[in-house]
Amino acid sequence: MNEIGNKNRRGILKAAGAAGLMLASGAHAHAAAASATTRKRYAVVGVGSRSRMYTDAATGKFRDTSEIVAVCDTNAGRVERAVKSISKTGASQPRPYLAADFDKMLHEMKPEFVIVTTKDATHDDYIVRALDAGCDVITEKPMTTTSEKAQRILDAVKRSGRHIRVTFNYRYSPPRTQVKDLLMKGEIGDVLSVDFTWLLNTVHGADYFRRWHSNKANSGGLMVHKATHHFDLVNWWLGAQPERVAAFGSRQFYTPETAKRMGLQGAHERCLTCPEKQKCSFYFDLAADPGLKALYLDNEKYDGYFRDQCVWRPEINIEDTMNVMVKYDNGVQLKYALSAYDAWEGYHIAFNGTKGRLEHRIVESAGAAGAAKVQSGSEGVSTRIIPLRGAPRDIEPWTGKGSHGGGDEVMLAEIFGSAPADPYKRASDERAGAWSALVGIAANRCFETGQTVKIADLVTGLDLPDRAPMPDHRIPVPMPLRVKIP
Repeated sequence: MNEIGNKNRRGILKAAGAAGLMLASGAHAHAAAASATTRKRYAVVGVGSRSRMYTDAATGKFRDTSEIVAVCDTNAGRVERAVKSISKTGASQPRPYLAADFDKMLHEMKPEFVIVTTKDATHDDYIVRALDAGCDVITEKPMTTTSEKAQRILDAVKRSGRHIRVTFNYRYSPPRTQVKDLLMKGEIGDVLSVDFTWLLNTVHGADYFRRWHSNKANSGGLMVHKATHHFDLVNWWLGAQPERVAAFGSRQFYTPETAKRMGLQGAHERCLTCPEKQKCSFYFDLAADPGLKALYLDNEKYDGYFRDQCVWRPEINIEDTMNVMVKYDNGVQLKYALSAYDAWEGYHIAFNGTKGRLEHRIVESAGAAGAAKVQSGSEGVSTRIIPLRGAPRDIEPWTGKGSHGGGDEVMLAEIFGSAPADPYKRASDERAGAWSALVGIAANRCFETGQTVKIADLVTGLDLPDRAPMPDHRIPVPMPLRVKIP
């Protein structure tokens, strides 16, 4: 996104005044009274689609303990929209700032927390500046996109003494927490190897190739932007840290050649002006979703960003087919695959242990990010324990409601509200954020060099995260049931 000129700056200030007038006097009184008590002060930088989960929580369920005091973005139109929508709730009346005035915002508004939901590659800049200004940070995953940026963040945490929360909501979804519970209880003994396959369908998967994510300089590619979720799950499930990474990746489906094989003339700039939109089933109608239209189509004039770029463009430089091997510090070996053009959405993971095997599968329902529907929900969940010898048994899945399999609601309650002590250690800070991102960063380096990468060679001073206790590799293991051999 481009820097905004003085004209847009004046527009934001005008919008802020208009938004302020929209508050009823009763809403003003409510917000003022709450602010005078114990409400925590939050500023949000990056007010695209991902920010809404946080602003909705702070102005809704947690409005009595939370206040959005400022919003900041490179796009003047989105800042204006965020001010209006937050002010309408009556819970907060945030001050508007352009990205160029981020430091000014910190100085003037003195937030206790800065919520970072900008492009992935810019996370480190806002995180470091917020930490150095004395703020704690809540950041979307991935925490960052390169090892150099990860080092900047780790150094800033130690320098400032402030804290970072990386919002890995998948940890909090009930069925995934249940997997952690089963592993902690030693249902399959101690884990020796993991097979993990994640599938993105041609609705959700394609969406990464039409957005800013399709430029690896912005997102780190799917190995960082998407797979950081998955690597974090494995790190957390195992209670272990990755040591070495080997990987292969390529772009095989979202290419101009595939477009031609499907009967199109080739790639075009965007869906809105595509001359072949009637022939292409990947056509994306940006104007059809009110939320996406308001966030992006109506604000293109400010930064020239097209949310509906052609998925077949030759300049796309992220992979759609990826395979990774990871060796962990406890000896576990992970085999992981991610592809973005599959017939169904979801994943299958199997943990092989000294007492048996745990198989866990979720079929997900996922759409375009930021659309009106729930972005990601679980439709089919299955978990099975298979002893080394003996009859397998199906586990009744834990359930939850809401997006990301019910994980968002649990995580938001912990961030904005209060939560009891968590035996699963689901809260994640800059250490967990770095350990997960560095696996994807290492994989990207493998793609380029063909060489195995050591995590320890990427950053220094990275400590172990808080980890829940797992079965010890040194404890006795029961002998499997006797069977006739041969």
